Amino acid sequence: MKTLLISNITIANATKDGISGDIYIENGEIIEIATSINKVADIRIDAAGKDWIVVPGFIDIHIHGSSGFDVMDATPEALNGLASALPREGTTSFLATTMTQSDEAIAGALRNAGLFNADERQAEMLGVHLEGPFISAIRAGAQPVEHITTPSFALFEQWQELSGNRIKIVTVAPEVENGLAFIEKVTTSGVIASIGHTDATSDIVRNAVEEGATHVTHLYNQMSPLHHREPGVVGAAFLEDSLLVEIIVDCIHSHPKSVELAYRQKTSNRIILITDAMRAKGLPPGIYDLGGQDVEVSHKDARLRDGTLAGSILTMEQAAQNMKAITNCSLAELVAMTSTNAAEQLGLSNKGRIEPGKDADLTIIDGEWNVQMTICRGEIAYTKEVMG
Repeated sequence: MKTLLISNITIANATKDGISGDIYIENGEIIEIATSINKVADIRIDAAGKDWIVVPGFIDIHIHGSSGFDVMDATPEALNGLASALPREGTTSFLATTMTQSDEAIAGALRNAGLFNADERQAEMLGVHLEGPFISAIRAGAQPVEHITTPSFALFEQWQELSGNRIKIVTVAPEVENGLAFIEKVTTSGVIASIGHTDATSDIVRNAVEEGATHVTHLYNQMSPLHHREPGVVGAAFLEDSLLVEIIVDCIHSHPKSVELAYRQKTSNRIILITDAMRAKGLPPGIYDLGGQDVEVSHKDARLRDGTLAGSILTMEQAAQNMKAITNCSLAELVAMTSTNAAEQLGLSNKGRIEPGKDADLTIIDGEWNVQMTICRGEIAYTKEVMG
């Protein structure tokens, strides 16, 4: 039974900016938190004299790939590579995110995800975010239009079975044929319906909320914008208190002022930071594949040849740093937006908080939110420097 003691560190949760203390971990679980813990442990991390803060591990609920790997590769190697890469940016768990492709390609990715379980020192795959193909061709973005299809709960059930019931979120355009009925059925089945890649009016968004939708896929991007005569999806997302919104805070997908507007309107309680990253994250600039399409990747963004944004190369570490710089939000608020809100949205009682009985998914940062160490279920999965 492996034990770990973290001592003399600031401990932050979404409810408190930080208290100084020790954390004792045993067998992947937080056992005790106290001002001082005098126990022998297999591994001891002493933060005395450092500006270190321990926060709940980042949870990325919308990520397609990283480090040359993509969920749609539909191979064990792809998910293994993704899960191995994410701790470097402080991410301890994620939803493997698919994209619009042929039914067969999606089925292959879901079957592969259903068989995958992360091992020690990897970010945990919590399930799948099915992004497409039940979306609007008008707001397809980098999703291949030829594979967009009408929402079908029967098809969804087949895919859910293939995945071993691991689909946790499904993105859907509520205005398309069968969209609202699909949302009602998906929600009833226990899966989160997310409004995204949609040209819906604000009234249709209200109808979607009434049918059970509780989530918005990458706010601002590929959705009807706010207009004074038709508030669109963006306006409705601001007004519907029950909706949590994802935001890609890379200052490319959304202007910093738009991020600030969302922060002021939705507050840190209703925002989830995501990366929406593709396989080129962490790799040099060049041409990379996304769903059979060439993506031109620079040092700052990823775009199709026509200029359309094609996911991001953002890390959760950078997303948190950007959010802090834009909004001057508190430590507790950043904890909520990088971890706690996602855990609560997914109904996870064992994630998103540093408390006895919770999984020991922890990210140690410095005062500038630079990741110093990542601990996945009690195992040190990444460390920035050699520990003394």
